[in-house]
Amino acid sequence: MATPVDPDFRARLAALNEKFAATVPLTIEKIRAALADCVAGGESPPEAALHQLHELLHGWAGSAATFGFPTLGAEARRIEQMVRGVLTTHTGWSPVPAEVEKLLAWAGRDPKASQYA
Repeated sequence: MATPVDPDFRARLAALNEKFAATVPLTIEKIRAALADCVAGGESPPEAALHQLHELLHGWAGSAATFGFPTLGAEARRIEQMVRGVLTTHTGWSPVPAEVEKLLAWAGRDPKASQYA
């Protein structure tokens, strides 16, 4: 096996993983707040709230796997795409809140778990 260019690579990556893990509770609260703003709009969530929800889920979708949270990233991506669909077509909102709540409950228990349930 080749020697890494940066001998401290694994230690640096572990530190970044821990830093990401520390952000999970705050991100859960931000997603929960964005979801509440969306739900307050009824069947037609405010576009600004939908964009905020999409942006937060997109952040997790893009970075979670890099920092050791592959299932969190995959599920965030799946739900992010649902929200993107709502933004694009202005339909399909009704299943989104339950999916977001399920993700937040799971992430609050163990965001590094490999099984999503």
